[in-house]
Amino acid sequence: MATIRIPTTMRSFTSNQSEVKATGATVREVLKDLDTRYPGIGSRLFDERGAVRRYVNVFLNEEDIRGLGELDTPVKEADRITLIPAMAGG
Repeated sequence: MATIRIPTTMRSFTSNQSEVKATGATVREVLKDLDTRYPGIGSRLFDERGAVRRYVNVFLNEEDIRGLGELDTPVKEADRITLIPAMAGG
């Protein structure tokens, strides 16, 4: 199982847990499993096409998945996925 770090803004879906576990062979599968275990969080992560929303950054072991294989990046048992909402400024 991969460990997923949940940002404060999404912890209402995970009973205020900062880290949870989910399974899958790819980032996409792990995040889909996360939504199965914690219903509703998927709508905060994915757009209507199934892509990661623009304002959510996903890191696998400290590397942005955009520089890897995106949602198809392979995930190993001990990997950590970190979800970070993009900051808006002005």
